[in-house]
Amino acid sequence: MFRKYLITGLLIWLPLGITLLILETIIGWMDQSLLLLPPPWRPEALLGFRIPGLGALLAVAVLLLTGVLARNIVGRRLLLWWERLLGRIPIVRSIYSSVKQVSDTMLSPKGNAFRKVVLVEFPQPEQWTLAFVVGEPAGAVAEQLGEGWVTVYVPTAPNPTSGYVLMLPPSRVRDVEVSIDDALKYHVSLGVVEPGARSTRPAVLTSAPPSSTEHPLRAPS
Repeated sequence: MFRKYLITGLLIWLPLGITLLILETIIGWMDQSLLLLPPPWRPEALLGFRIPGLGALLAVAVLLLTGVLARNIVGRRLLLWWERLLGRIPIVRSIYSSVKQVSDTMLSPKGNAFRKVVLVEFPQPEQWTLAFVVGEPAGAVAEQLGEGWVTVYVPTAPNPTSGYVLMLPPSRVRDVEVSIDDALKYHVSLGVVEPGARSTRPAVLTSAPPSSTEHPLRAPS
C-alpha cells in the first residue's frame, strides 16, 4: 500500500517538476539577453536587485521588433545584405545556410515539414513504426527512382530530433489517422502514450498492400 501511494504521488509531481525545470532552463537562458545591455542599464544597477524573467521579455521584444523590421522594404534589404555578408565567410557560410534551410522548413508557414503521419516498415519487414511524410524525391534522385516515391522521416525515441530519412515507394507506406502531435508524443514517451488513432487504412497512396517478403528500402524490380 505504501508503494502504491508513493508511485501515485510520483506520477503527479514528476511531470510538474520536469516542466518547471525545463521552463526555468529556458527562461534562464533567455535572461542572458540582459548581458547585451550596458552595465548601467541593467536591472541590478538601476533597481539594486535581479528580476527573473526580465531577460525573457527583452528577448521576445527583440524577436518581435526584428520580425516587424524584416517585413518592410528597408528591413528586407538589410536582411539580404546580412545574408550576403555571412555567405562570404567560409565556415560560417556552410553552417548558416544549413541551419537556415532547416529553420525555414520547420518554422515557415509555407514550409513542408511533417505533412502527415504514416506507417512504414522499419527497420525490418513486419516491424512497423510511425513516420512523418516530409516530401517527395526530386532532381537526380527522382530520375533514378521514378515517380510516386515518398520521402519520410523516422524519428528515434525518446529524442525525435534525430532519426532516419527514407525514400519509399507508395506500396511501402500506409496512411493512418494520427495527428503529428500524437505521433511525436508516442515517440517521446517510448510508446507509452498511445496515439489517438480512429482507424487505419492500408496503402492509401496506392491500392497495392505492402509485401512482408521484401525489404522496404529495396526498390521494386
